[in-house]
Amino acid sequence: MPRKSRVNVTEHKQVKFNIWQIAVYIRLSREDSSSYDESESVANQRAIIEQHIAGFNDGDEYIIVKEYVDDGISGTTDDERDSFQEMLTDITNGRINCVIVKDLARSFRNYSDQGYYLEDWFPRYNIRFISLFHQPLDSYKEPRNMRSIAVPIQGVINENHCAETSDKVRQVFNMKRSNGKHIGSFAPFGYIKHPKDNNALVIDEVAAAVVRDIFNMFLDGMSKSFIVHTLNRHGVLCPAAYKREIQGLKFTYPGLDPAKMPLWTAASVTNILSNGIYCGDMIQGKWRVKSYKIHVQERVPEEEWYVVKNTHEPIVNRITFEKVQELLKKDTRTGPQQKKLYLFSGFLRCADCGKAMARSQVKGKVYYFCRTYKEQSKTACSKHSIKHDKLEAAVLHAIQQQIYIAVNYSTTVANISKVHLMKSKSVKLVNALEQNHKELAKAERYKQAAWQDWKDGEISRADYCNMKENYEKQTAELERIIKTLENENAELKKGVDAENPFLAHFWQHHNIDRLTRDVLIELVNCIIIHENRNISVKFKFADEISRITQFIEADIN
Repeated sequence: MPRKSRVNVTEHKQVKFNIWQIAVYIRLSREDSSSYDESESVANQRAIIEQHIAGFNDGDEYIIVKEYVDDGISGTTDDERDSFQEMLTDITNGRINCVIVKDLARSFRNYSDQGYYLEDWFPRYNIRFISLFHQPLDSYKEPRNMRSIAVPIQGVINENHCAETSDKVRQVFNMKRSNGKHIGSFAPFGYIKHPKDNNALVIDEVAAAVVRDIFNMFLDGMSKSFIVHTLNRHGVLCPAAYKREIQGLKFTYPGLDPAKMPLWTAASVTNILSNGIYCGDMIQGKWRVKSYKIHVQERVPEEEWYVVKNTHEPIVNRITFEKVQELLKKDTRTGPQQKKLYLFSGFLRCADCGKAMARSQVKGKVYYFCRTYKEQSKTACSKHSIKHDKLEAAVLHAIQQQIYIAVNYSTTVANISKVHLMKSKSVKLVNALEQNHKELAKAERYKQAAWQDWKDGEISRADYCNMKENYEKQTAELERIIKTLENENAELKKGVDAENPFLAHFWQHHNIDRLTRDVLIELVNCIIIHENRNISVKFKFADEISRITQFIEADIN
């Protein structure tokens, strides 16, 4: 049988080389930028990554397509990182097939996002992911490491670090707020940051003049829309434009088009008129982010704001500011083609439904009607009509009478001798205090007796608990009453100054012979219109009037 010759055949396999189109992702967080750790700087992250790429010696081709840098951006959310989003877009468009980062914390500090991208998004687009430190990963060369338990643990550690950092930063900010330190990135319009103290404010006279003009125009009766048109017509830069064009700051906000010059709006005028910063108070903490992971701003209830009085030089005095706040609470709309508010705008209310009164002009005469009657239903309320001239005369007379009373009070108070101030402690107050103290002592004795009866077995535990609860309610109510009476007694002991600020408000108008809007703003809360054309003028300082009356009566009696 012939022998078969053996021939050794060597198979030559074609070695396949890869071309890696690399995205270098670098992020510098806010806390990194304020620290002295140079290893986290953009330059050092770049150098470390480039050195690693240069060290590849596997025959593959490595091409850096682009460097994506988010400088001073948190890693807890993806949608706020513009460069990260740009990188994802380039991946979906096929420009990138490899992403390299210094460490996981550079790309993710949100545990759930890390899992989503490493386990789902990157594999779906066949992306090779390389992290050089904490944890070292290479999804192409060492795919098993991507499933290591150390990877999610590192994600949890990174997220916890971010949470703790957020808490520490918030505590520092809250401490500064409570001490009246300004912590905003930008000073409010009208101020600049002190050159030697970044948390203090000093007046910027150019912008402050605009703020004062806005307050003065509003007090002069001009509507907010007219103020807006006046400022824009005269080319006065709004706060955003002023910060960018004059101060050279990189100021922006959502919706601001950098290609267009922003203008004044009713909202920007309202923000200035209602901001207590302009009367010297530091008011902060009106907004906050929901959490370190959800960077959505939410409004903070007013009672939780940080308010510190008299922290810096005011642009407008406090009296002017408080007048404006009273006006802002009122319905102060203007009529068509009107630049100023009507005399009674925001002051008139229907006595029955409580709605604002509507202004109408009939045959050259001005009338006021209940807005509910006029605009909703004639069955919902009655007309409550009154002529303007009759109303103006009646209100002027009421104010003159109140001024007369105030002037006489001033004279009476000035003539009361300080020696007789003790007479102002009324017998009724003293007796009431004594009686309530006796009742309080009695309730305490009864509660103690009930406890003893329970211990002696004369009453059950349930009966004792019911009696104890009743005595405690009585005690709490008596303590409240005693506190109120003591406060009233303390007020009477103080007496009244003849130069009381309330009296001064009326004194300055003692020669009034014409009703003006300025007088209404200063002295009147609202004017109630009744169906029979009677009116009720609700004056400011009602509590002061009552206290002065009690003081005079107590001294005379």
